[in-house]
This record gives sequence, C-alpha cells and structure tokens, in this order.
Amino acid sequence: MAFMPPPGYQPYYNPTLPYNREIPGGLRQGMSIYIQGVANDHMKRFTVNFTLPGGDIAFHFNPRFDGWDKVVFNTKQGGNWGKEEKKKSMPFRKGEAFELVFIVTGEHYKVIVNGSPFYEYGHRIPIQMVTHLQVDGDLQLQSINFLGGGPPPPGQVPMTIPAHPGPGPVYRQSPYELPTMEGPPVFNPPVPFWGRIQGGLTPRKTIVIKGLVTHQAKSITINFKVAQSEDVALHINPRLSEGAVVRNSYLGGKWGKEERNATFNPFTRGQYFDLSIRCGHDRFKVFANGQHVFDYPHRFPAIQRVDTVEIKGDLSLSYVQI
Repeated sequence: MAFMPPPGYQPYYNPTLPYNREIPGGLRQGMSIYIQGVANDHMKRFTVNFTLPGGDIAFHFNPRFDGWDKVVFNTKQGGNWGKEEKKKSMPFRKGEAFELVFIVTGEHYKVIVNGSPFYEYGHRIPIQMVTHLQVDGDLQLQSINFLGGGPPPPGQVPMTIPAHPGPGPVYRQSPYELPTMEGPPVFNPPVPFWGRIQGGLTPRKTIVIKGLVTHQAKSITINFKVAQSEDVALHINPRLSEGAVVRNSYLGGKWGKEERNATFNPFTRGQYFDLSIRCGHDRFKVFANGQHVFDYPHRFPAIQRVDTVEIKGDLSLSYVQI
C-alpha cells in the first residue's frame, strides 16, 4: 500500500547519504524543512547545504565536533566562500536522535534543533535561486520533509510514495483523489493539544502529526472527537509498556472493542515519529514514517460531525497540521 502525501507536504523516508535532491517547487518563503536523524557515535561533522545550479551555496550549515564544538554558517558565491558565522554551542549529541528544522522567512533561515530556536542566518542570496538540498556527514537520516511555502508551480502534482522507497516507477495520482490539508500548520504546540477541524472530517482530509516520544513514555493518546457530545470516532492509544498501538471508539458513553493488529509499531521511547491520518469514505488510513500502520473502519457514521483532534500523553509535538 502506497503513502500519498497531501499537497504542501513532501516527505522522503530513510534517504541514503550523500543526499542531494531538488526542493519540490523550489525554495519559497514560509517553507519549512524538517530533517530527522541520528548522530553517529563517533560524529565529527555533518553538513546541510541549500544549493544553486553551478555549485554555489546559499546557506551552509556545518556542525563540527573538533574539540571546540561549534556550528559554522556560511555562503559560497561565485565559487568563493564568504565570511563565516559561528556559534560555539553544540545542540547535537553523539549517538542520539535529533530533529533539525529550517524555517525560511523573508529575512533569514531560522534554525530550530529539537524544538529550541538555535540560530538565524540572514539571506545573502535570494531564496528563489535555491534549487537543491544536500545533506552529508556522520549521521543516519530517517526522514526529510518539505512543508508548506505556498503551492508548487502549476502542473506539478504530488506523487505517491512507496512504503519502502526504491527503484521502479512512481505513479501520479488524479488531483481529485489527492488527500487535503486545509488548516494552517502549528509548530511546537504544547501538550495536551486540542485542534479544531474546520468544517468537520470529510473524505480525503489528512491530519499530519510529528513529534517525539519521551524517554520514559508509558502512553500516548490521539482522539478524533465530536466536541458537542464527547464521542470519539477514532482513539489511537500507543501503550509503550505493552508495545501495542490500541484503537477504539467511544460512542454513547461506552467503549467498543479494541483493535491491536498493526503492520508495525512506530512509537519508540526517545524516537521521533511522523504520523499521517487520512479520512476515507469508509475508514481511516494511518501511515507512520511513510509506511502503512493500520486501517480503522468507521464506527461513527456521521463522520462530518467529528470536529476536534486531541493529543495528550508522554510526548512533545513539533508539528501538527489539520
């Protein structure tokens, strides 16, 4: 089963190094680039480059473990490096998972590491000239996600992403069958989180949740609710102590029968997850990190009355889009 990303949300899972790909639709103001990975145990350095055709680099991000742990920032223009900017602080830890976010504003690249603002690097080259993202060095990549920034150029249609990306054709999907995300994204919201689904759930609507399971996590809850009645159409309950992802519905004041079968469990203590929950005509389809986890047939027939997403438990959130 293929994962189909909504417009404005383009993920790549488990990419190999060196990573060098075109930025979907080009770099645009308002775009965010999420990089999740693990620093090698013997990490010395890694680089993230926002590049132009011909080899110039608009933004060079370079953490260095060299005895004077620091992060170096620079621009390469006309084949020549500019003046370095440095921050003598190392937000990455050898052997540990990290989430690195670049938010593109009109004035600078805003760098966020593990949910905390780290640096702002002013533009030296116009962002519309940037075409590619490069990542290489002493790390393992889990995912790279390109989020938002307005619509891609006309005629560019998002493509289905296989659960395990590899060689072979990628098939385009009809625009009328594409999933949708209609609300603005929320970055680093507090937990517990409550979000309103404008107009209620409808077929093809997709909710994306990115977060980190805490190191001592016991339980996480994600509920799709009817605010007026407190009915829960879909209850997703990862139970870390049991190693299970439990699903259920709470209708008319009663819990139904639990479902536990899943392709795999994407929730691990101390690890990031990337959850995509799509409402279909007769079921929810849930993907994590680009792989199908489970389907959940609708038990609540008036699905358009579901108007609230609730997230709570032992996690931190980095991104929610409804």
